[in-house]
Amino acid sequence: MIEPTATRMPLQTGATAKLRRRMLNPFLMRGFFLTKLPLALVAGLRLQELTEERCVATVPYGWRSTNPFRSTYFAALSMAAELSTGALAMAAVQGAPRPVAMLITGLTASFEKKATGLTTFTCTEGPRLFAAVAQTIATGEAVAVEVPTVGTSSDGVVVARFTFTWSFKVRK
Repeated sequence: MIEPTATRMPLQTGATAKLRRRMLNPFLMRGFFLTKLPLALVAGLRLQELTEERCVATVPYGWRSTNPFRSTYFAALSMAAELSTGALAMAAVQGAPRPVAMLITGLTASFEKKATGLTTFTCTEGPRLFAAVAQTIATGEAVAVEVPTVGTSSDGVVVARFTFTWSFKVRK
């Protein structure tokens, strides 16, 4: 089990601060989406908050993200959920003293209510991700950590729950 009390680099200093500023800048994030994740740009994903502890990402309901059943398409929900965990994972890797590779090795999802409006995914597992990166650097072994994120509608009702398994390994 990954202990969340391990040393981590705060998002207010160094390379992680630069990454945080870029990711929270709507113009720069759209450029990132355009070059690396064009479907996220088309779907209208937005990063609302990124701290050491949590990340908040949103996906709107609309013609770009809807399915024939008049709800947000599960793939659009999955992209926003992954962004809420992946931004924290990227911050943890960016702040590492050595190069670290990151990869999703597992995913589980449950859909609890029809998403018919803006869906907000919140991941509060930043400390566990930073600890996993610290552990892989300390041991040289690959470390996997399961990271949950919860998607809610604008009225606070849970729409979906995702758990991503992120694997970290020190690059040779």
